[in-house]
Amino acid sequence: MGLRLLALSNAEPMGLVGAYSEMYEDNTTDYYIGTITTSKCPDGFAELNIPAQTWAVFEIVGALPTAMAEVWGRIFSEWFPTTGYEHSKAPEIEWYSSGDMGSEAYKSEIWIPIVKK
Repeated sequence: MGLRLLALSNAEPMGLVGAYSEMYEDNTTDYYIGTITTSKCPDGFAELNIPAQTWAVFEIVGALPTAMAEVWGRIFSEWFPTTGYEHSKAPEIEWYSSGDMGSEAYKSEIWIPIVKK
């Protein structure tokens, strides 16, 4: 299934992404593992359409999951309180590069949909 999914990747960011859907009243969310594509969604897969957004993109270098968890914490404790932006009502995206996720040189990103306050 993973190689079939990767073969659909034809738009930036290339590769695998994780997407958090809306937050529900019980503080849960749906999490999608997918790819960004303009291709038709094949049978056996689910489609999550995300409208055009303004994004704050946070680059991460370091081993997962620690490096990504640290950046997630800083986004909400440091970045949002010191900027003129707030979270828009759209999914958050995590991008994963190819390579060794346990490497201190591993690259990933967090994409947060934002709007000006």
